[in-house]
This record gives sequence, C-alpha cells and structure tokens, in this order.
Amino acid sequence: MRYHNITKDDMLNGDGLRVVLWVAGCNHCCKECHNPITWDPDGGLLFDDAAKQEIFEQLDKSYISGITFSGGDPLHPRNSLEVRELMAEIKEKYPDKTIWMYTGDSWETIYHYPMMKYIDVVVDGEFHIAERDTKLLWKGSANQRVIDVKKTLKQENPAIPVLHCPDYA
Repeated sequence: MRYHNITKDDMLNGDGLRVVLWVAGCNHCCKECHNPITWDPDGGLLFDDAAKQEIFEQLDKSYISGITFSGGDPLHPRNSLEVRELMAEIKEKYPDKTIWMYTGDSWETIYHYPMMKYIDVVVDGEFHIAERDTKLLWKGSANQRVIDVKKTLKQENPAIPVLHCPDYA
C-alpha cells in the first residue's frame, strides 16, 4: 500500500479530532475531486513501519477520537487488504477509538466486505460536482451518505444503511 499523507488533529474528516491516512489509488476519478493527486496507486510513499508508528503515536493521545481512512480510495484493489489488516490491528490495540472510511463505492456493494466489522462509519459514494454542498457535514456532495456501520450491520437487512447523523443529511 502507498499513501500521500498522515494528517494530525483533523476535524473535517469525521467526528472529533482524528488522524487521517490518505491512501494512494482511486478508480473513481470524480470530476473536480478535491484530492486528484491520490488517484495514482503508484504515487506517494510506501506505507511502512515508520508510517504505522506515526499513526499509533497519534492514536495513543487520549484526545484523538480515532482514525479516518481516505484518499484515493481505501477500497482500491491495491489498498484493501493492507487497509483491512491495519484496521484490525488498530481495533485490537485501540478498541475505544473509532474508524471512519471514505470510499467512492456504494454501501450496497461493500457492506459484506470482511473489513466492515472494524469500521464505525462509512462515507460512501462518488463525489458529484452537480450535488456539491459546502454546508454538508463530513461529505462533499448530497448523494453521499454518512453510514453508521455497526447499527446497519445489526439490522435484518444490512443492505439498507442507517445514517450516522440524519440531522445533517
């Protein structure tokens, strides 16, 4: 896996103060994407032990709510296995920290992925410039959804997402 940046004390990409891992690789290539430099799966830096340690040092801080995986797309084929392994390690080491993930994929196509058991919130869907709204919380366009993964997976039909924060649809 490759990545472009690790953002510290982030307040824009999930609830609370977070550390954000910006992975390299995205097949969605949304028009007017805010981060097109992350599309190339060969771009950025190799995710190594030093990068993992940098994330863990942030998660060690009591005021950090958790980690957000963004990019690029954490579900890009070049990312998904290592992202899942890192999520598992984080949940084991930091069970009280939340994991958020941004993906251009729709919930209906990913809810059955094994990594979902580690994720608290998914922001799904491609960014649509025609539906852009800067007043939306944690998402860039109105078609995207902020999904409470734990509640959704407990439902009889997990293909129907439960919104994490319906007041901020």
